[in-house]
Parts: sequence; C-alpha cells; structure tokens
Amino acid sequence: MVQLRPFTAGDREAVVALSLRAWEPVFASMERVLAGSGVYEAYYPDWRTAQAGAVAQACADMEAWVAEVDGRVAGFVALHSLDDTTGEIHMVAVDPAHHRHGVGRALTEHATARLRERGSTVAMVETGGDPGHAAARGLYEHCGYTALPSVRYFRTL
Repeated sequence: MVQLRPFTAGDREAVVALSLRAWEPVFASMERVLAGSGVYEAYYPDWRTAQAGAVAQACADMEAWVAEVDGRVAGFVALHSLDDTTGEIHMVAVDPAHHRHGVGRALTEHATARLRERGSTVAMVETGGDPGHAAARGLYEHCGYTALPSVRYFRTL
C-alpha cells in the first residue's frame, strides 16, 4: 500500500537516487532523439549531476511529498504555485521497482489536490514528447490532464 507524507531533509538521498534510476531511460531516449545534432552533449554534459541538483533544489524550495511502500521511499513529487490561478506539478519520479503499482498516480492525484487546496483553479504538468516520456504522458492523461502539444527546437551554436 502506498503511503504519502511530506518530504523531509532525511529523504534527500533516497529521492535523488530513485529519480536518477527513474529518469535514466528518459535521458537515453532524449539522447537517441537528438543524436547527431550535438544538442544532447551541449545541453546535458552530465545529466546525472544536473538532475540530482535540480531534484534537491526542488525539494528544498517547493512543497514536496514522498510515497512510501513497505516503509521505503518509492517516489516523490514537488509542486508550487505559478501565479494566483495556476499551480504546477514540477517533478514526479517513481523508482522503477515500483512502476505500474499506483505510486505515480497517488503522487499526481495528491499533488493535484494540494494545488486545489492552495487556491489554484488550473493545474499543469509538463513532460517530453519523446518515447522515453510515454509513461509520464499516460499517467497524466489517466489522472485527467489534457495535453496541449508544443514543440521546442534546439540547435548548437
């Protein structure tokens, strides 16, 4: 059974570690999509270090929650308000050992409820359109989010 609780500083190491495991296939997918352009190497010279820092910063600066399964951290979510009406689920990660067991859904639904409680009337979450992000897109759609397609273009300079 999934138990949710507020993030504490003692969770940092476990949350960073699980997020790196969860996002490894995502970054591999982006590397394949951007192959030959030089963009991946320029944009993500060391994705693990950058992502570890981003996760730690989000958990320190935003409202963050962890999901536990059998007393062990299995996932996390970080959320914040963008303005008076819009809240954002900034990051969600689930340890691959707990994929497809309801952890991501519990975190996403909890974060959505927290944004509503904070006064947001619109909640947003952003993810990639590459194959590595397919599971995230499915999760958000399953939780009632509607995709608004957008395209970002990159090139090296």
